[in-house]
Amino acid sequence: MKKIIALLLACFMLVGMLSACGASDAGKVNADAIPDEMTSKDGKYQIAFVTDVGQLKDKGFNQGSYDGVKLFANANGKSYKYYQPANGDAATDDDRINAMKLACDNGAEIVVAAGFLQAGALEAAAKAYPDVHFVFIDGWPLGLDNVAAIAFDEHQSGYLAGYATVMEGYTKLGFMGGGGGTNPACQRFGNGFAQGAEAAAAKKGVKVELNYSWAYGAGFGASPELQAMATGWYQNGTEVIFACGGSMFASISAAASAEDAKVVGVDVDQSGESPTVITSAMKGLADAVQWAVDKHNAGKWSEVGGTLTSLGAKDNAVGLPTATWSLKNFSVADYEALFADLVSGKVVVSDELVLFPENTANVTVTYVE
Repeated sequence: MKKIIALLLACFMLVGMLSACGASDAGKVNADAIPDEMTSKDGKYQIAFVTDVGQLKDKGFNQGSYDGVKLFANANGKSYKYYQPANGDAATDDDRINAMKLACDNGAEIVVAAGFLQAGALEAAAKAYPDVHFVFIDGWPLGLDNVAAIAFDEHQSGYLAGYATVMEGYTKLGFMGGGGGTNPACQRFGNGFAQGAEAAAAKKGVKVELNYSWAYGAGFGASPELQAMATGWYQNGTEVIFACGGSMFASISAAASAEDAKVVGVDVDQSGESPTVITSAMKGLADAVQWAVDKHNAGKWSEVGGTLTSLGAKDNAVGLPTATWSLKNFSVADYEALFADLVSGKVVVSDELVLFPENTANVTVTYVE
């Protein structure tokens, strides 16, 4: 169910900047300037964040979501803490449940949990702590009134990135996705990227080649194997790889840097992390977290609890970063016109979780395992 909320229209920005919904001064503060860890006088922490797999400071999904917690807490005088489940990328539901229980026992009034892998643990924790509110990023409501789910139209953001990449002049593309091919968000990103590449190739009358793989992204982590694969792609002619999965970015951008190649970032504006980044397929993680936590803070939880809020172009919750625009052949004005077509429905992007066809009129996909 999609909720088009006027507050979101003002709050979600497509320039990679963080604004605060219901917080007066968060827009003046950079999330990086707020400590990741704080000390609470009473040892209790009102807002908790439970990380997805990968590192907290992944320059992507985890960090973007936690930035929302920090910005809201900083603006509203709340205590906050993050919890990383034990065993890292090999964390089990029990590890995640233990992290959530620790958060609740440490005084959390609201827990923000990032990533679809949290579902089983979050359901157990929400049932065990019915008076605590939970925000499930990239999830679903689990049939519980104390769970608010937020999802994004990643296929739209991926489409914009694929379209812009081809319009810029690149025709040999790559996609490396996280979650081993079973993460709905990454699946939508990748499928949208291919659709955008197809549309731009048709407009330009060119042929595009796309290497596509989930091989080393099951845990969303950086690895020598992932970097070696990316290096091989670049050496064989791939010009740009869409790095779609948390800390995977580190391996892919390192390969791109060594081979004088390019990268498309994901989730947040990653241009500041590497000069190899030409653009990023973003979603408004920090803004969405602030908006949901503010519902709790304002006593309006009933508006979001037990429901799924799905955010896309109509909410300004997905898109490319215009503040750091570096593309030369596809302008901000071109992008804004395309974005407007997404909003109006003139351009429709499929959100089906299916593999893009291996051969279309303008794109040839090679699936690499």
